[in-house]
Amino acid sequence: MWNLPNLLSLLRLLTVPVLLGLAWTGMGVPFFWVLVSSLGTDALDGYLARRWGQLTELGARLDSWADLTTWLALPVCGWWLRPAALMPELPVLLTGLLGYLLSVAVGWWKFGRLIAYHTWGAKVLSVAAGMAVLIFFAGGPGWVLRALMPLVLLSALEEIAITLLLPRWQTNVPTVWHAWMARQQCGATSGTVASSSGATETNSPMSRS
Repeated sequence: MWNLPNLLSLLRLLTVPVLLGLAWTGMGVPFFWVLVSSLGTDALDGYLARRWGQLTELGARLDSWADLTTWLALPVCGWWLRPAALMPELPVLLTGLLGYLLSVAVGWWKFGRLIAYHTWGAKVLSVAAGMAVLIFFAGGPGWVLRALMPLVLLSALEEIAITLLLPRWQTNVPTVWHAWMARQQCGATSGTVASSSGATETNSPMSRS
């Protein structure tokens, strides 16, 4: 369903090559304002989807793909635009990036698709990360990116735990506790189905003969 929130997520996805092109050509000021608009759509699409009751699987997937490609592109853009400021932060940034990619890889290994949990922790991280990258690309210090890394790693660990707990792929899982409840509910449902099947078999003419 191509509603406005989904179109905003698609626009953010299409903005990624624009960001890369502007950074590659050293156009720092246009890059900054395109980044501002991209982060704005990231905040707006989810808000509108919740407010208008337009949360969809397509929207969750588009949002996750837009997040993945944007956050993978930004370190490259930082290297092209501000290499001297980024260089001292590289070891810590790479650690955070590997943690993030590990959470994505575990989800792909288990479900064969990109995870789209949109946890409460990830939303806090998104706000903090948005502020940090805007400060950095506006000419601020590199340590603002380093300060994000504990949140990045905690969010990655939470998403890995959610993946391991969930019995099947689903979107919009706010916390590990919600994943645990989904697992318990699936187990209870499976047990009920199995009990019903057993009762049917016992009462069948074949079983009585």
